[in-house]
Amino acid sequence: MFKDSTTDYRPTNAVADAVNYDVSPGYFEAAGTTLLAGRAMTWHDDKNAPDVAVVNREFAREVFGSVDKAIGGHFKFAGGIRAEVVGVVEDGKYKTLTEDPMPAMFFPILQQTSAFTWMVVRSQRDPQEIAGALERTLHGVDPGLPLMIETWNQQLNSALFAARVATVALGVLGLLGAMLAVTGIFGMASYVVSKRLRELGIRVALGAQRKQVLRTALGRAFVVLGAGSLAGIALGVLATRVLSFIVYQATPKDPVVLGGVVLAMLLLGLFAAWIPAQKALGVDPMILLREEYGSGEPGARSW
Repeated sequence: MFKDSTTDYRPTNAVADAVNYDVSPGYFEAAGTTLLAGRAMTWHDDKNAPDVAVVNREFAREVFGSVDKAIGGHFKFAGGIRAEVVGVVEDGKYKTLTEDPMPAMFFPILQQTSAFTWMVVRSQRDPQEIAGALERTLHGVDPGLPLMIETWNQQLNSALFAARVATVALGVLGLLGAMLAVTGIFGMASYVVSKRLRELGIRVALGAQRKQVLRTALGRAFVVLGAGSLAGIALGVLATRVLSFIVYQATPKDPVVLGGVVLAMLLLGLFAAWIPAQKALGVDPMILLREEYGSGEPGARSW
């Protein structure tokens, strides 16, 4: 696309590379596309009327600078053909669901020629019922008219297939990672507590409070979990940049998702470390002291 003032139509002078569609009146309402400014197509926009177009917000921003400036403005195609912008609609997804906002323009179907047409129908009735009614109506106009009917959900299923597969695969890998992390934390906490059982027994025998013993038993686990949480936040921000290109509607910086994952792993880690600490508190300190002094080591006393 070129600005209206352009006279040299070399590709390097283009201001936008926009996708284009030929639509009929009522298309935006049926597709659920919001009209931001101006008007939509009418049946008066035919071959006898001036060339007009409805553009999306991104087109208006790139070519005219804003939505308000776009209404009533003109742009050109290669060769100098002018078109007037009569309306601006919201941005949509035109090629892939993970694409960045891209310019788009919509032309009246009566001003263009096409070998095939998609008809968009919005209804509250059952899709199968609507499909039958559409087929009867269109074949009533032309019995030999080729017809293929697909629902909006069927169209989205194919578009979302790759994103859904990626989401399931990442979910499975995340679950396996969580299981490995919990197992590692549990093993580390159990090992640390087992090495300090006698110390903990002495503390209990000397009157240490339950909270103090738990703090002593879980201190190292807390440090590891804290460091892991900080590292997880940093790596998570980097990973979401990649996920935003794979998973639909994943954003590079989603505080709810990132914070929820880190919090969930932190709680799982605390639970895994809490189990061996509870077992340590349940051991009779006198038994631990007998094991200490009755171990048979040189100089040890037997009770």
